Amino acid sequence: MTILSSKQASNIEAWSLNEWLNHLSTLHPKNISMGLERVAEVFKRLDISFSDQTVVTVAGTNGKGTTCAFLEQACLTAGRRVGVYSSPHLIHYTERVRIQGQDAEEQAHCLAFQAVERARGEIPLTYFEFGTLAGLKLVHDANVDVALLEVGLGGRLDAVNVVSPDIAVITSIDLDHQDWLGDTKEQVAVEKAGIMRAGIPVVLGEPIKYNGLINAISRLNANAYWQHQDFDYHLGQNQFDWQNDQVSYTGLPSPHIPAQNVSTGLQVIQLLELHLNHSQLTHIIENTRLPGRCQYIAQSPTVMVDVAHNPHATAYLLKQIRMLSYNKLYLVVGMLKDKDIRASLKGFSVLDGHWMLGSLDVPRGASASEIKSVLGNAQKVLEFDSVIQAFEQAKLSAQEQDLIVVFGSFFTVSDILKLTNKGLSK
Repeated sequence: MTILSSKQASNIEAWSLNEWLNHLSTLHPKNISMGLERVAEVFKRLDISFSDQTVVTVAGTNGKGTTCAFLEQACLTAGRRVGVYSSPHLIHYTERVRIQGQDAEEQAHCLAFQAVERARGEIPLTYFEFGTLAGLKLVHDANVDVALLEVGLGGRLDAVNVVSPDIAVITSIDLDHQDWLGDTKEQVAVEKAGIMRAGIPVVLGEPIKYNGLINAISRLNANAYWQHQDFDYHLGQNQFDWQNDQVSYTGLPSPHIPAQNVSTGLQVIQLLELHLNHSQLTHIIENTRLPGRCQYIAQSPTVMVDVAHNPHATAYLLKQIRMLSYNKLYLVVGMLKDKDIRASLKGFSVLDGHWMLGSLDVPRGASASEIKSVLGNAQKVLEFDSVIQAFEQAKLSAQEQDLIVVFGSFFTVSDILKLTNKGLSK
């Protein structure tokens, strides 16, 4: 743990964002440290209250970011002032906080970091915990009507959970971060259910009724709204229909994000009483995209990037690829070694793709050879020292009618977005 000297502490007003981020990385010996006691104490010292805002906390294995982006668009369209805290970021750290659809400026982040640094005293915080507290302060200080808070990992012990929501949302339940959340989906469900509070609504985009969810709902007497039971959707070839027991919408456009998350978001919209008409909902669906999620960054050949990094997310990506027309397929993959690489890549064998595997040069990064070891009898496999090298070779090999798909990690997609100067254009 790093304790600032009095000289250093007096100079933090002059620190740049990069200096702050370097400082954050030295604060705690672990990248992840489960438990809310330390975070709760610093949150208390910051004297932040969300009692005047409507707080929506969004947990789930996948779909959190797109659900928050959809709700953000809905709030903006309805004239509500909205703030979003999310993680991780793709290119710039400032992406983690959006106020009225715009990233908070670097100086605002620095001021929030100063406040957290002074409040924490000698309390150790991880990089994520420190950043989350700063993000919560930024959203709070922006005087928003609606605060959308994306859970980073799990739910019950995630730093975001120091804030009690007015609406809890659970988008999906699947296996990821098993070292922290458990080896079964039932165990994961218990962790996600930890964002629920007594008597408040919980919207469950996850349609499977895991015991961990049912038990929490019963214990807390929470008002539960289940996908496919209390609300439902139908995705046709060119349209999206949705209904619950109060309203129904037909002929909405097909979304750019997973339909399940749009459906979940529409139920939250009803609870927020945004009162949006068909035209406004059409606008919201057409304008909700999220960088790094089935994002097209080039044509001839087509290049798509996706942050899918677990079996649930890669299964969705695989489904999207199978709906596309192309000649040859190039799969540029970089992953973290603590992910279930084998299960995440298993389904792609049906595509007869050319595998271009890149090592990730980060502490938890898997080598290209480690990824190759799980591909079985795949014949078209090349290994590279980096994802960028793998991508460059895919571009050299691909013809105009081919498709290049880059996926496997936020780090993987970030490297390619930086390389291609695509940044966060939506």
